[in-house]
Amino acid sequence: MTETPVATDDVLRKRALEALTTARARTTLLTECVDDDELTAQHSPLMSPLVWDLAHIGNQEEQWLLRAVAGRDAIRPEIDSVYDAFEHPRAERPTLPLLSPADSRTYASDIRGRVLDILEAHPLHGSALVDSAFVFGMIAQHEQQHDETMLITHQLRRGPAALDAPEPPGGGTTGLPAEVLVPAGPFTMGTSAEPWALDNERPAHHRQVDAFLIDTTPVTNGAFQAFVADGGYTDERWWAPEGWDQIRKHDIGAPLFWRREGGQWLRRRFGVTEPVPEDEPVLHVSWYEADAYARWAGRRLPTEAEWEKAARHDPASGRSRRYPWGDEDPTPGRANLGQRHLRPAPAGAYPEGASPLGVRQLIGDVWEWTSSDFLPYPGFAAFPYREYSEVFFGPGHKVLRGGSFAVDPVACRGTFRNWDLPVRRQIFSGFRTARDA
Repeated sequence: MTETPVATDDVLRKRALEALTTARARTTLLTECVDDDELTAQHSPLMSPLVWDLAHIGNQEEQWLLRAVAGRDAIRPEIDSVYDAFEHPRAERPTLPLLSPADSRTYASDIRGRVLDILEAHPLHGSALVDSAFVFGMIAQHEQQHDETMLITHQLRRGPAALDAPEPPGGGTTGLPAEVLVPAGPFTMGTSAEPWALDNERPAHHRQVDAFLIDTTPVTNGAFQAFVADGGYTDERWWAPEGWDQIRKHDIGAPLFWRREGGQWLRRRFGVTEPVPEDEPVLHVSWYEADAYARWAGRRLPTEAEWEKAARHDPASGRSRRYPWGDEDPTPGRANLGQRHLRPAPAGAYPEGASPLGVRQLIGDVWEWTSSDFLPYPGFAAFPYREYSEVFFGPGHKVLRGGSFAVDPVACRGTFRNWDLPVRRQIFSGFRTARDA
């Protein structure tokens, strides 16, 4: 198991400041590239208006850092209910008395100024909430998660492109094996040492995993097109019953944002229509679509434990790494993260990010569906509130791992767990397949 060295308060403050500053810069980019009408519009009933996310970010920061940590009086207690994600489903949020774009910006900025004063002076020890600057890291992760949500909203909105980014590095699977053998045996899953890990990643525990083979890279658009061309969406044999009901009910015949025109597949990506690149990992597929493809291919989705073993286990040392490449933080040469690019990199990219066994792109590019339900680890304890993880445990949600190009490194680790309903397609989700050895 990897033990993280104990950092000094100065180091922790610097890390927290960088994480908060990076998150706010991204929030600003996502909310200032469109006008106020776009900010207040609901671009899909699946998502909140962008202006709701903006003020919600500030409200969470106020509740946890100003009130819970510093013990200060509430600044805007009357809006707590408006920005309570559990009280109001996304579809109804446009009907709430939301702050205007200008007031939302002012509120979030005011809270941030006070937070930076607290970060500079508050002890970073004495309780689980502040030890190792955990609560500051939690808030930075929360903001980045909402930034990813806002990026999904940008993908769903109609109209010309509002965002731009350079192309990711090239890839290529020539010379790579199609799959990699992961040997049987125990490994350490989860973490008890990562200071900013969230409750569902804890505690570290041993898992026994049988030998299996896993795709070297995520499944590509080209491979998925073969499934479509072979009638995959019209053959009930490949589908879980609930998934078959979904594609029949909604007349689904391809990944979200794809359309067939002039003999080729096109897609809409952040306001731009372009040919679907065959060498890129497939994106915007539900768990049901991923599961159906795997069955069609004579394979299956990996379990969550299999995915994490492929990503973290080092057979040479027997320990679990923080990331596939080692214990060092992500860099631009290792993974496609942080909205640095507005698309996945081609399959086979980022050789520096490969796992010890040679599996590529386990971190970044696309969230990867697993076959596993979202369940607690043995010894799980909700912290600091039940609504982050515990209320979602059960068979209703499936686990995704690895992050996507839309995820910031602060909210992406080898142990990080994401979850969603198996029908979800608007998220930046793809997958890879596995089979028993």
